[in-house]
Amino acid sequence: MRKPLVAGNWKMNNPTESPRTLLQNILHSAHMLDSILSSSENALPIDIALFPPSVYLREAQEVLSGSRLQWGTQNVSAYDEGPYTGEISASMIKGFGCHYVLIGHSERRCLYEKLELDQYVLDQIVAEKYAQAINNDLTPIICIGETEDDYESGKTEEVIARLLDILIAHKGPKALANVVLAYEPVWAIGSGKSATPEWAQSVHSFMRQRIAKHDQASSESVRIIYGGSVKAHNAAAIFCQADVDGGLIGGASLDAEEFIQICFGATQSYTCQPGYVNVPPW
Repeated sequence: MRKPLVAGNWKMNNPTESPRTLLQNILHSAHMLDSILSSSENALPIDIALFPPSVYLREAQEVLSGSRLQWGTQNVSAYDEGPYTGEISASMIKGFGCHYVLIGHSERRCLYEKLELDQYVLDQIVAEKYAQAINNDLTPIICIGETEDDYESGKTEEVIARLLDILIAHKGPKALANVVLAYEPVWAIGSGKSATPEWAQSVHSFMRQRIAKHDQASSESVRIIYGGSVKAHNAAAIFCQADVDGGLIGGASLDAEEFIQICFGATQSYTCQPGYVNVPPW
């Protein structure tokens, strides 16, 4: 069984409290969650990762080292080193003890689109960053999703297939076994809207089937997480879908209590019953 992953993306936000305090509060809440789950025979282990802005990586390393929580960056350069002002290489990221890196988040894609870059060019950039992560033993979380126009036009699968095919062509299908894919419908990010659990499942299933055409083993082992206005009240219903392996959490990851409630939802995916509400027992 695939181990769920809940990843908290702080984006370019300053926590209400200091970054160190938020990290400490999340870590404390995670310890509480562990103590509760240790008495449950049905509890599912999960991975938890945090993605603060890069200027806070030192705090993340200092606070989270030695715990089971992991951390990563919100971006990585497609280059090893050189005259690329403002870029951060994979080897530099490794120096902060990072395990994960986000690649191709829709909000970064929007920045590139303002430069009028072709979608194929953007996908190639994502593929090059993916290769850098893999070559430096970082686990990439590769974001993919359709815009509202794509969604309304019925082009979701076309958009998803385009990037998956480029990734497979770039490193081969077997490499995807060591990758996390994040389906993030652009129309649901920060909008308060969220794809229904059934819609998330249908897209995740399509992604898995697309990979299976090339390599069945990779399709079964790759983790596919959902990102798009996941909150404490809807997390469990989304995560209990067969092909949803956790979530990429945005604004809710800046609230330690809500973020851990979402993590609790990931551990409760076996309680897939109609009307189930994710409310942790504390």
